[in-house]
Formats: sequence, structure tokens, C-alpha cells
Amino acid sequence: MEQLVNAVNGIIWSPALVYLCLGVGLYFSVRGRFLQVRHFGEMIRLIFDGKGTDAGVSSFQALSMTLAGRVGTGNIAGVATAITFGGPGAVFWMWVVAFLGASSAFVESTLGQVYKEKLDGQFRGGPAFYIEKGLGIKWYAWLFAVVTVFACGVLLPGVQANSIGAGLEQAFGVAPTVTAAVLAMALGFIIFGGIKRIATFAGAVVPFMALGYITVACVILLLNIHQVPAVFMLIVKSAFGLEAGFGAILGLAIQWGVKRGIYSNEAGQGTGPHASSAAAVSHPAKQGLVQAFSVYIDTLFVCSATAFMLLITGQYNVQGPDGEAIYTGIAGVAAGPGYVQTAMESIMPGFGAAFVAVALLFFAFTTIVAYYYIAETNIAYINRKVHRPWLMFVLKLALVVSTVYGTVKTADLAWAMGDIGVGLMAWLNIVAIILLQKPAFAVLRDYEAQRAQGLDPVFHPEKLGIKNADYWAGHRAEDNLEDEQRAAEGKAPLHDRG
Repeated sequence: MEQLVNAVNGIIWSPALVYLCLGVGLYFSVRGRFLQVRHFGEMIRLIFDGKGTDAGVSSFQALSMTLAGRVGTGNIAGVATAITFGGPGAVFWMWVVAFLGASSAFVESTLGQVYKEKLDGQFRGGPAFYIEKGLGIKWYAWLFAVVTVFACGVLLPGVQANSIGAGLEQAFGVAPTVTAAVLAMALGFIIFGGIKRIATFAGAVVPFMALGYITVACVILLLNIHQVPAVFMLIVKSAFGLEAGFGAILGLAIQWGVKRGIYSNEAGQGTGPHASSAAAVSHPAKQGLVQAFSVYIDTLFVCSATAFMLLITGQYNVQGPDGEAIYTGIAGVAAGPGYVQTAMESIMPGFGAAFVAVALLFFAFTTIVAYYYIAETNIAYINRKVHRPWLMFVLKLALVVSTVYGTVKTADLAWAMGDIGVGLMAWLNIVAIILLQKPAFAVLRDYEAQRAQGLDPVFHPEKLGIKNADYWAGHRAEDNLEDEQRAAEGKAPLHDRG
């Protein structure tokens, strides 16, 4: 089984995908005149702009839902495996993927907003929607939807659950079977509560967990501030094969940095647009910019915190392509959360391992919840045509079973299966956003033009020649928002829908 999974992974994660992710991110950055730098202040402002409605969530809640997916096992265990197989230089390539990927995240999340729909009283959107409406290729849209349901409902939850089980067992001696049972019950309570419960849960937990983890990491950095310059130089030199010990694995540094970077921040993978489409905003570019910022939070903050902790303490291993040890700093511990727990425990005895286990529990659990929402959105897309309500129940059941199975199985197999899911989604989505880049950048220019006039931007797709933007077309976007907010307050709408 493991050999088959690894063989499939070798095909999906060929150098072609690695360079495609980097190349597309660079191209979008240049075409958007490095919007991820120019609009940095605007990104922060927009996070707290707007309120939720009956149909949609607020920008902050949408960001929290997206971060629930982005900030997960990849930020702790993923960084550890990237360093193990790619050396310290892999961290640099994770940064590159994040910086360039912010532009990809803008494009895909903006497209999600442009082509979103209102289904059963809730906003739904994502790659399947914009592939069908923007490209007009229904079979391609259905292929993405089916792959995403399988990836997020079956393959990916096991990766997160496995790290929760391993972390709790190492820190507290909790048997994985017990962890699996508790996870199943908690997950069932949340996913049967619908999008509002998911958004509320994410909005409460995600900021708390990310800030807590970054704060503790900063304390460790301050305690070892004299080592930070040397560690930074180690990362940069290793990234370009200039560090003697790691020069032989330059190609692996790039490959693992890009692979784990994409797994962690998900830019271009097609997961972000699902949550961003649920936001109630007056212009699609608003969510595009907010989602671009979420990539920074994930990789430049949380992943970097993990990487510096490992490299400062020396609690990591590096191995070559044939498995031989290049550097051994923590013998007898498998690549994953154990590295981070040992590193933090060495600085904060009696606290470190337990803290990482709890952080991992929150990180990974919220990611599983986000995976459910993504898969649910694609079931909703499928149900527009086939009308099979029982598919939602099957998805819930599959997700819980996958979580339980992943908690008690080996980490290597769980990660390899997760990589297949991520890789397939990335291939399908990146090709789609390359073909749909024109409307995304037209939306950006429209937003910038309105802001330059001192206006609060409002989206009119017909003025930009964008077709099939059904939610936005035919009536003013601010009318939508005002009426939905009035409906939430039990008041009658003010505007004629025509």
C-alpha cells in the first residue's frame, strides 16, 4: 500500500508541479505589480471591515475559517519534515512560496467571490463554481469537486488527526484510540451544526491558538537572540547550496520547501476560495486581499516560529536522498511533532512538550473542521444538479471515519496520502486560475480605481465585461448587503430585486 501511494506521489509531485507553483506565483506577482507588498496596509484594514449577514460571514470570520485550514499540522510537523528531508534551506523556499503565493491566493479568492452563488440561504463558491461559470467547462468543474470531496473528506483529515494522536501520546501518554474517540465526538458536534457554528468556532479558536503559539516562540527567540543571525544565515546559505554540510541536497531543499509550503499555506491549492466566498463584502477584491494576508500569517509567522525553534535548539535531523544521516541532533525521534516538542522541552522543561501537544490539538482540529466545510461546499455544488441530500450525511460519516483511522495509523502513510490530495487539487486549480486571471486582475484594477476616488468600492461585473457573475449581476452589491443585514434584524428589504 505504502509503495503504491509513494509511486503515485512521485508522479503528482514531479518537478513540474514544484516549478509551476513558483512560476505562477511569480507571474501573478509581476502582473499585479506585487500587490502583496503595495496593499499590505489595506489587507490589515479590510480584515475588520464589514459584518456578517444571514447568508454570509464577516471578513474576519472568513479569514478565521481560512486560517483554520491553513494553520494546521503543516506549521509544526510539516516544518519538521521539510527540514529533515530538505535541510534548513527548505525554510527559505517555504518563505518564497508564501511571498509569491500571496498573489495566487488573491487571484483564487477574488474569483471565488466573483462567481459565488447563494444556495439554501448561504453563500457558496470555490474553484468548481468559477471553473464552470468562468471557463464554461462543466466536466472540469465536476472533476475538481469530486477530487476535493475525496481529498478533504477522506485523505487529508488523517494527516491532522495523526499528529494530534502522536502529540498527545508523547506529552501525556494518552492512547491514540482514546484520542480518536474524543475527536470523533467533538467533530460530530461541530460539523452537524452548519456553517455558522463552524465560523463561530473558527473565529474564537484560531486567533487565540495562533497568537499563543507565536508568543511562546518569540519568548524562545528572545532567550536565544544571540543565535538568531547565525540561524538566519544558515537558512539562506543552505537554500542555495552554500552551506558545506547541506550542499548535496539543494534540489531537495527546493522540492521539500515548496511541497511543505504549499501544504501549509495552501496558496493556489484551491482550498482558500471556499471560505472566502462565504464572506459578505461589497467588492470581491476585498476578500482577495484579506486572503493574501492569511498566507503571510501562516508561513511567515507560524511556520517561521517553528523553524527558528528547531534550528536554534539543534533538535532536528537531516537525511540525504538515500536515507543516510547528514545531521543528527535528536536521535530516535521520527520527523514530525516530536522534534518541536523536544526542542521546546529543552528550553522550557515540564512545559514545552505539553504546550506543543495542546497547540497541535487546536491547529489540527480546526483544520479538520475547515476540510469538512470545503468538502461540504463541493457537495453543495454537486447537489445543484443531482439533488442527493444524503451525500452530506455520507461526507460527515467519511470524515469522522478518516479522522479515527488516521489517528491510529502510521504517520508516513498518512502524510503520503495527504500529499496526493493536495497535489491533485493544486494541479487542477492552478491551471484554472491561469486561464481565469484576466477577470481577477480586472477586479483588482476596478478596486484600485474606486479607492483612488475615495470611494468604498462596489462591484458591478457588467461594467468590467464579466459574465455569469449571477449573484452580483442585475442589482447593486451594496443593496445586497443592506437587505441581508436588514433581514438578519428581522426587517423588510429596501431594494427591488427586479
